[in-house]
Amino acid sequence: MPLDSVSRMFLLSDLMTPMAIRVAATLRLADGTAPAGVDPDALDRLLRFLTEIGVFTCDDDGVYALTELGEVLRSDHPSGLRDRLDLDGAVGRAELAFAQLLHTVRTGEPGFPAQFGMSFWDDVVGDDTRLTSFNVQMASDVKAWAPAIIGAYDWGSLGHLVDVGGGDGTLMLELSDAFPSLRGSVFELAPTAATARVDAIAGTFFDPWPRADAYLLTAIIHDWADEAARAILRRGAETGRPVFVIEKIGTDGVTVNPRMDLLLLAHMGGRERSRQELIALAESAGCTLAAVHEAGAIVILELR
Repeated sequence: MPLDSVSRMFLLSDLMTPMAIRVAATLRLADGTAPAGVDPDALDRLLRFLTEIGVFTCDDDGVYALTELGEVLRSDHPSGLRDRLDLDGAVGRAELAFAQLLHTVRTGEPGFPAQFGMSFWDDVVGDDTRLTSFNVQMASDVKAWAPAIIGAYDWGSLGHLVDVGGGDGTLMLELSDAFPSLRGSVFELAPTAATARVDAIAGTFFDPWPRADAYLLTAIIHDWADEAARAILRRGAETGRPVFVIEKIGTDGVTVNPRMDLLLLAHMGGRERSRQELIALAESAGCTLAAVHEAGAIVILELR
């Protein structure tokens, strides 16, 4: 029988279920090892609830076992979902900013500072574990984007390409493998630059950029509100060299992802932008659109 509107709305608004699942992910309960530093009674009550919602089963002897649904929370599951839900990691922790969504909607400000007393970026950079988890997650995301990006442009024709805010260099490694003539570097915060897998220069994208033949900004602009995003693009304009802005918008270039748009607002005050909104923002920062390179749901704006 279909759920009535009240039951469906209750399930949609229930906070207990997502938090129980995220705690299970954080404690690695699906890996089958006993978690340290927990209260045994509270853990058992958590497991009983997780059994009720289908993550575990429990036999007559009180022995818990994973269901097929629960398998996706294993650390070795190919989806990587456990890492995304881990409340000790940067991405999972940031989701707690939604506890401040009312503040965000009333003020237009991100909820993360209201929840944690500092910006998302200060929080990540200030903790080695969160910084590492963030870099790993972003590397996983950009690796999934890489085939489309590689096929969209002759990157080997650029000479020296710098990926501004390029994390551990995953995208640059993928591009260098596909285009052996390409010289690739990343321009990153000092802690990340120190562990990058390619040539790295320490700095922020608000600083003057290092000399190169061209630059990448991959999933950077959507992290920032207009003023800060414009400041980043101005740094690109100052170089006098091509800047490639890469964002995942959607195949029509118009319809942004509402879930990601709200997430960016709550976490760091960013926003998803349509292709035309990106172009207008770039032009307001002194850039001129040279070309648009299609890559499925990913748009690549070549700016001059």
